[in-house]
Amino acid sequence: MSRDDSFLELLRRRTSIETFDPTRPLDEVAIRELVSDAICTPSSFNIQHWRFVAVTDDAEKQSLCEAAYGQRQVVDAAVTFIVLGDLLGLEKLPEINKRAVECGALPEGKAQAWERLAQEIYGSAAAARDEAMRSGSLASMTLMLAAEARGYASGALSGFDPQRLCRSFDIDDRYLPVLLVAVGYPKATATTRQPRLDVDEVLSFNRARRY
Repeated sequence: MSRDDSFLELLRRRTSIETFDPTRPLDEVAIRELVSDAICTPSSFNIQHWRFVAVTDDAEKQSLCEAAYGQRQVVDAAVTFIVLGDLLGLEKLPEINKRAVECGALPEGKAQAWERLAQEIYGSAAAARDEAMRSGSLASMTLMLAAEARGYASGALSGFDPQRLCRSFDIDDRYLPVLLVAVGYPKATATTRQPRLDVDEVLSFNRARRY
C-alpha cells in the first residue's frame, strides 16, 4: 500500500487556532467546498447524520459568540460552522439507499436488510443520540483536516449553551448541536502545538489497561 507523506505531514502540523484574521473572509464557493469535503466522512449504514449551519453574517456571529460564552474566535473567523447531528437521521435511510441502489453502490436486497438492521440498532432515542453525536464529531474532524489542506486554520469549540444556540439559530428539536468549528485565516503569530501524550500512555494491545 502506498504511503501519503503529504497527508501525514498535514495531520501533524494541524493545530487548533483561537485567533483569526477578521479582515479575510471566505466566499460561498469556499464554504461549499469545505462541506463537500466534510460529507466524505463515513457513517454507520451511510445514514450521514451530520448537518451544517455556516455562520458568516456579522450580527449572527455576535449571537453565536453570546451562545459560546463570549469566545471571540467565532466572531473573528471567516465562518463558524454549527455542526449538528440529526436525531431522526434514520428516516432518510430509505432515500439514501434508493440512490445507492440506482448508482450500483448497493444491491437492493442488502439495502433492505440495512434498513431493518439500522432500525433495530438505532431505533431507541438513546442510540440515535449517540450515533448522531459520533457522526457529527467525525464530520467535524474531516472538516478541520480539509480546512488545513485548503490553506485555512480551524478550531473546534465544545463550550456553548445548546439551548441558547438552538433558540438563536432556529434549530429544530430533531437536531443535536455537536460542535462549533471556526474556520478562517490565522493572525500572523507563531502557534506552538500543544503536546500530546506518548503512544505508550494511550495504547494497549488486546486488553485494556488502567493508565
